[in-house]
Amino acid sequence: MLTITDSAKQKILALLEADEQKGFALRVAIKGRGPGGFEYDLGFVKEEDKPADDTMVDAGGFKVFIDPQSAPNLKGATVDFVTGLFESGFKIENPTSIWSDPKAAAVQRVIETQINPGVAAHGGHVTLLDLKDDIAYIALGGGCQGCGMADVTLKQGIEVMIKKAVPEIRQIIDTTDHAGGTNPFYQSSKGGRSPLL
Repeated sequence: MLTITDSAKQKILALLEADEQKGFALRVAIKGRGPGGFEYDLGFVKEEDKPADDTMVDAGGFKVFIDPQSAPNLKGATVDFVTGLFESGFKIENPTSIWSDPKAAAVQRVIETQINPGVAAHGGHVTLLDLKDDIAYIALGGGCQGCGMADVTLKQGIEVMIKKAVPEIRQIIDTTDHAGGTNPFYQSSKGGRSPLL
């Protein structure tokens, strides 16, 4: 079901020892989708607090509990601990596609291959949150959140690209809280140009 590498085991055991957390297990769950794929929640819980429907895996020295809704999407996944110049911490390699619906997978491909490379130049990214009734729900982040050109980017860039590649999509809805953007690429009062145009 879920593989824990030796380096991840060593780090987890060290954390459990350092915090004197005897009788604790690692709980793994998928908390959502992000620009790079699934987003995960890893944390320690008391073994006695294991939810009844969690799957339990013996990792050798500690137990791992897996959230039941996440379990199908964690088959074949590997938890690793990496230390490097650009990346340090726990990393989950997961062969499962974040979208089982072919239309959602097609929209995700457009976002990954066409849209995100364009908005990355302005420090932004776009995330597909859901696809229901041929309506794609997205969120803009980074430099796109609160950007004065976000509506132009959405209507004349993102929407056009997605509908061209996946004609069945009827509508794109931006669910972003643009008032919460802390570093927009363009302030709304200063104008600018969309990175996708």
